[in-house]
Amino acid sequence: MVIAIDALSVIAGSKNPVTKLTVDQIGKIYRGEIKNWKDVGGEDMPITIYGRQSNSGTYEFMKDFVMKGEYASGMRQMNGNAQIVEAVKQDSTGIGYVGVGYAKEAGDINVMKVAVNAGGEYVDPFDSAKVKGGYYPITRPLNQYMSGVTDEKIKDFIKFELSAEGQKIVEDEGFFAIPEEYKKLNAVALEG
Repeated sequence: MVIAIDALSVIAGSKNPVTKLTVDQIGKIYRGEIKNWKDVGGEDMPITIYGRQSNSGTYEFMKDFVMKGEYASGMRQMNGNAQIVEAVKQDSTGIGYVGVGYAKEAGDINVMKVAVNAGGEYVDPFDSAKVKGGYYPITRPLNQYMSGVTDEKIKDFIKFELSAEGQKIVEDEGFFAIPEEYKKLNAVALEG
């Protein structure tokens, strides 16, 4: 079941003049191919890369869907989103990625607008309509897995998660409610 949508947010320090990146540029930064902010329109200073540890689903998502390769050996692996936010706040050369809810609450950071490629539309990960419409390029569904849904209490809980009240909780926690396409897929899965 898809219960929420996350817009993985790329962040830098609040004084960093870079406000937008392409998916390709982000991939090159995290693979270690772009090493200086001047190569993406910033100041002449090295880029310090912050990311999650290898046991994180976010680590794998970035690797598979954004980087399409291996992380640079110098990436500083952090335990969680909050650590990445704090590290980037303290490091004027830093770049990191966090779930949209952490970016919304962080303050004093620069959240990048992201385009699929140069010349494309740069989209803000806080723009709910664009995220739900599939225009923000670094989104992922947040899933809940279960082994067969036969127990009525489990079905009732899932129905609550997918209800207007449950989806409001999703939004209150900083993620995005699921769009119509996922509602339809979830309804089929619940019936099956």
